[in-house]
Amino acid sequence: MPKIFDLVNAKHIASYYEEKTSNKIPYLGATLFPAKKQLGLDLSWIKGSKGLPVALMPSAFDTKATLRDRIGFKEIQTEMPFFREAMRIGERDRQELNKLAASNLDNMAKTIINRVYDDVTNLVEGAAVQPERMIMQLLSTGEINIAANRQDYTYDYKMPSEHKEQLLSTAKWTDTENSTPVQDLMAWQDKVEDDTGTRPSRAILSRKTWGYLMKNKSIRLDMDPIGGQNVILTDAMLRQYFETKLGMTFAIYSKKFTAEDGTIKSFFPDDVVTLIPDGTLGNTYYGTTPEESDLMTGSVDADVRIVNTGVAVTTVKEVHPVNVQTIVSEIVLPSFENIDKIFIAQVN
Repeated sequence: MPKIFDLVNAKHIASYYEEKTSNKIPYLGATLFPAKKQLGLDLSWIKGSKGLPVALMPSAFDTKATLRDRIGFKEIQTEMPFFREAMRIGERDRQELNKLAASNLDNMAKTIINRVYDDVTNLVEGAAVQPERMIMQLLSTGEINIAANRQDYTYDYKMPSEHKEQLLSTAKWTDTENSTPVQDLMAWQDKVEDDTGTRPSRAILSRKTWGYLMKNKSIRLDMDPIGGQNVILTDAMLRQYFETKLGMTFAIYSKKFTAEDGTIKSFFPDDVVTLIPDGTLGNTYYGTTPEESDLMTGSVDADVRIVNTGVAVTTVKEVHPVNVQTIVSEIVLPSFENIDKIFIAQVN
């Protein structure tokens, strides 16, 4: 009869998770901030001033080159947050497996084991929520704020205040009769380009905020000056309009997650639009968890596997009572080298 320690271990759980999620579409934030691994807790990166190139200094022949100072560059350094949660497979679960094994019902035994693996997979998927939540907070506010389990993580990335705006009065996009979103978007593109030399060509917003644009009078009349108000506008039509008018594509991002307190929240908030340039914006850095540092090798009672670049799945044998504890942990924080090249607008 197989032992509970043979059935539930980090290697099998990691393989099960990777097979189950292999065809899933990645989060938007994961594509904008690719994952990278590093040692330890500290995160540092070099942030350039405005991202503009500095002209090379003229020089006379037969003279030593003038040394250039790193003017306009600063190092951002902080400590990355730590996340960890566990589940226990207890003696009652083991008794159920014993009964199934005695009945030679292998398929039912596999079903129970898969259910156990699914429970752990939920923890690993919860680990993926944290960097995505942090990235979307950065893209919608320029800061990260997470408070749960008596831990309070706050990170201010010092986004330029002139690259933020809150629309007021009739300029709000909810005022579909009077607001002028196209002119707003163009002005924000111009501002970032004037400051950095890079023109934002993409925007992120929620389905609700996109709905304001679908109903906007000025957009409809610009598309059809005679009968624009009667046009049945589709997503495809509006996307094509913005791509032609502003050279801008939109990501309508309405994915949700369950927060630590059980409430359902959106990754990206309503009533906010963020303009971003082409390419990646930063990186998602994973540090080395205590489980990876100290239990990866040399422990007879613990087994550790790494998934999703830096998420540690650890199974620990407990002999009294006879349990298997599965721990999922990560140390993760995004960098944001291109924060100067985005624009965040509160449109309602």
